[in-house]
Amino acid sequence: MLEQRAKLSRGHDLAKAMTYILKRWAAFTLFLDDGRVCLSNNAAERALRGIALGRKSWLFCGSDRGGERAAAMYSMIITAKMNDVEPQAWLADVLARIAGYPAHRLDELLPWNWKPRTIALAQAA
Repeated sequence: MLEQRAKLSRGHDLAKAMTYILKRWAAFTLFLDDGRVCLSNNAAERALRGIALGRKSWLFCGSDRGGERAAAMYSMIITAKMNDVEPQAWLADVLARIAGYPAHRLDELLPWNWKPRTIALAQAA
């Protein structure tokens, strides 16, 4: 790739693309060393298709901060779904409990560790 890039002018779009990838070579080839790393982001994009609102409404979040909040909410909802947790029940329970929850135990409220309050109370008894 270095040889081919040297044959192109600096401003050529292909040379820019090659420079971009060469600067990030370690990250780009990480999937070769670690089988858990996916070559594409197709899984993330497929996960977003589950939320119909996000398809065309990304342009209408109102502001950059609104877009960041929407992205955070979509991430939480998809993470809950990926862990077979009903997102509305999880969010309602976590929002109701988080203010008084001990900081050192916040990991218990993550979707992959979460137990509804009724189950958590029964196990504590």
